[in-house]
Amino acid sequence: MFRQREGSPFRGLAVVALKEAADHMTSMRVHLVMLLILLTALGSVYAAIGQIKETVGEDAFLFLRLFTTAREPLPSFVAFLGFLLPLVAIALGFDSINGEYNRRTLPRVLSQPIYRDALLTGKFVGGLIIIGMCLLVLWLLMTGLGILLLGLPPSGEEVLRGIAYLFAAFAYAGVWLAVALLFSTLFRTPATSALATLTVWLLMTVFWSMLAPLLAGVLAPIDPLDPMTAVHQVEVQQAIARISPNVLYGEMTLGLLHPETRTFGLLFPSQVSQALMGAPLPVSQSLMLIWPQLSSMIAAFLVLFTIAYVSFQRQEIRP
Repeated sequence: MFRQREGSPFRGLAVVALKEAADHMTSMRVHLVMLLILLTALGSVYAAIGQIKETVGEDAFLFLRLFTTAREPLPSFVAFLGFLLPLVAIALGFDSINGEYNRRTLPRVLSQPIYRDALLTGKFVGGLIIIGMCLLVLWLLMTGLGILLLGLPPSGEEVLRGIAYLFAAFAYAGVWLAVALLFSTLFRTPATSALATLTVWLLMTVFWSMLAPLLAGVLAPIDPLDPMTAVHQVEVQQAIARISPNVLYGEMTLGLLHPETRTFGLLFPSQVSQALMGAPLPVSQSLMLIWPQLSSMIAAFLVLFTIAYVSFQRQEIRP
């Protein structure tokens, strides 16, 4: 007979999360990744400020250009972050569960009044805490450097857009943390889980943009006699491309940090009716524009975490 569990299944969640966050804070692996992000952020903001002073004139959103302006050979800050945030999440989560197996500490931990629910959720929350701290420090650093080097403070709307971008980047990193946690649950060796997570990351970041047109051509071929089939193929290609978190992150960045953005796909006449082209959208309209991408990102990491949760609950753990 099965014994009914006593107390909350998430008893000990805060302890596990804080312990996991503390372990990450003292990990040399995490320190190296954070140092890499810090150096690239400083390099990109320095290059952006030089480019802004040379090419950008009067601009109502000059402060936002710090995040999006690139100068050869360096990409913009948001492009750097889009590339490096998944690596941070993978470094935090690829050995969360199987590392406990290999160290033979998992049975000892679960022998305490801590359920599997609290253990898995605490490890996920601990990783999110570190990612949130990293993003907040970077955002404050970028803001401080912008005020110091540009000589002007950001407007209220720019602050709101910056905070919204911070949350979007956090959701983006959360997806990759959930992917790393899932593979850490499915595979018993950290090397295998790290390799599987990096494979998915490379597929979605590098190769997915090449595969999307090919898949769209197969699923929605163009009929020469019907011009609307070309429009349908573009829509299918865009939907396939949005399976990649990198594409969703890019669209959210475009909608938040480029206020004049009105759409991410084909521009139909109804979208520009009575609109002044080039005029910036209010913050509320930009948030409505990126809401499908943001909600998809949140749903993705919830689904991935749920799969990892169910898999972990069904595993047999022996001393």
